[in-house]
Amino acid sequence: MKRVLLLKPGVTSSRAVLGDYEAWFSSRVGARARFYPVELHAGEAPPPRAGFDAVVMSGSPLSVTTPTEWMVRAGDFLVDAADAGAPVLGVCFGHQLLAWRLGGAVQRSPKGRELGTIAVALTDAGRVDPLFHGLPDVIRVQSTHEDEVAPLPDGATLLATTEHCRVQAFAWGRYARGVQFHPEMDQASTRWLVNDPKTALADDERQRIHAQAHDAPFGAQLLINFLERF
Repeated sequence: MKRVLLLKPGVTSSRAVLGDYEAWFSSRVGARARFYPVELHAGEAPPPRAGFDAVVMSGSPLSVTTPTEWMVRAGDFLVDAADAGAPVLGVCFGHQLLAWRLGGAVQRSPKGRELGTIAVALTDAGRVDPLFHGLPDVIRVQSTHEDEVAPLPDGATLLATTEHCRVQAFAWGRYARGVQFHPEMDQASTRWLVNDPKTALADDERQRIHAQAHDAPFGAQLLINFLERF
């Protein structure tokens, strides 16, 4: 079983009912890995990387567009880990923070929030990247974000895209990957978020996204690929 350092820049809105990020990631990969969470947003500092096989940074209700000192330190931790040969995966906020610390930029999406079960298209580079090994050219995954990476840092490779958000996944060298979507989420967590009164949606939009939400096993396979192929 692999030991994965899980850097958390926030908590899920549904944690009292559906659990928090560490439970979500664990449920997707089963006995392949154990996740060790660090509550960065609460002032905890990452432990030494020695003893961990990989580093993952989760999503967050916070925004990279309003960075704090701990965000800067956490982003540098991700970059240093990848430079040292540790597999690094940034998810949503983690994806954006990684891109920003590598020299890219993060902005509020001009198209608004991308929410629900979405179809993500792999680029030519994505089709041969180990993160997407064995997956079709178009994968359905869960998504919720209002910010996006634009542009990518120099030297990064675009792996996946949607019409709504160009940078859905990217590679940096051999060990660092970022995904804008949420491979750890399932139908239940997506529908919870859609039904949450704090999620600003018109009634018809809420009903449409809720009806179209469904489980997306490709997210689980992506996480397994990260654990087994990096």
